[in-house]
Amino acid sequence: MNELEIKAAETLIELALSEDVGDGDITTDNIIPAESRRKAKMVAKADGVVAGLPIAEMVFRKLDPKLKWDVITNEGSKVKKGEVMVEFEGTYRALLTGERTALNFLQRLSGIATMSARYADAVKDFKTIILDTRKTLPGFRMLDKYAVKTGGASNHRIGLYDMAMIKDNHIEVAGGITNAVKAVRSKIKPAILIEVETTTLKQVQEAIDAGADIIMLDNMDTETMKKGVELIAGRAKVEASGNMTLERLREVAATGVDYISIGALTHSVSALDISQRLEN
Repeated sequence: MNELEIKAAETLIELALSEDVGDGDITTDNIIPAESRRKAKMVAKADGVVAGLPIAEMVFRKLDPKLKWDVITNEGSKVKKGEVMVEFEGTYRALLTGERTALNFLQRLSGIATMSARYADAVKDFKTIILDTRKTLPGFRMLDKYAVKTGGASNHRIGLYDMAMIKDNHIEVAGGITNAVKAVRSKIKPAILIEVETTTLKQVQEAIDAGADIIMLDNMDTETMKKGVELIAGRAKVEASGNMTLERLREVAATGVDYISIGALTHSVSALDISQRLEN
C-alpha cells in the first residue's frame, strides 16, 4: 500500500471503530478478562482473490499494539474455499471487538479484487487494460481502487483533479468538443491528459481534430466501436465504456481499444465470504 492508501485506511479505521465500538464493547469488556489472549485465523468461505489484509491488521493493531500477525495467503493471491488467509494472536478483547470491522474491510476489498481479477483475466491475451471508475463507495475511493489494482486491473483517474474528462454536459455548455478541449487545454499543465466522451463517429472525428489524448467510445455497439478505433488510427488512446459485461469483454477488446472501463468493479461488488475463527 502506498502512503495515500495507508492514510485513507487509518482515517476509515478510526471512523469505523468509533461508530462500532463507541465508548466500549459492553458485551466483551464485561465477560472477557483484560489480560486474556487468544489465537485466531481468517478463513475464506468462497474462492476469490485476497485484498485488505494490511488493513485488517491495522484494525487489530489499533486495539492491541502487541498483536502477532502471520500472513498465510499473500495479498493479491487467489484463495480457495476453506483456505486460511492469516493467523494471528492478540488480546481476546481485541480479537472480538475488532472482528466485524476487520472483516468489513477485508470482505469488501477482497470482493473488489476478485471481480477485478475475473475481468482482467478475460482479456489477458489482448492489449486491452481493464479500468475502474469513480463509482466507488464515498470515502473509500483510495481503498476501493487499491483493491482493483490488487486484483490485477488498473485505475482510471482518482478524482476530478488528476485528469480532465469532458463529458456531454461540458460539451453542451462549451458549444462543442473543439471549444471544450481548447478551453481546458489553455488552463491546465501540459502533463495532464484530456479525455473526451463521444457517442457518435462524428464526435469521434471532432475529438481527434481537437487533439484529445484519450477518446471514450461511450455506449456504442461493437461494430461502431470498431469503426471508431479505425478512425482514430492511433492518434489518441481509446477507451470503451458502457454496458461492459463479462460476457461482452472479449468482443470489445477485439476491436482494438486500449482500455475498457467498468463501474461494476466497485459499485456492484459482492463481498467475498470470509470468517474469523478462534483457535483453542
